[in-house]
Amino acid sequence: METLKFKTNIKCGGCIATVTPSMNNLKGVEKWEVDTANPDKILTVQAQNDLSPELIISTLKEKGYQAEKL
Repeated sequence: METLKFKTNIKCGGCIATVTPSMNNLKGVEKWEVDTANPDKILTVQAQNDLSPELIISTLKEKGYQAEKL
């Protein structure tokens, strides 16, 4: 298990609701959350070791959000 962190532009609960189905369906993601109180809107993902950060970035991009691995 590894923890991946991303700077995002996910700003509110509505944004989180938009990405929830896609994030929940990603194979290898155990748990995820977005700290919308943080100025960088940090997405923290608990994932299996073989999950590619690029997959998370592309999944968010498909929903109209940006993510940058920290």
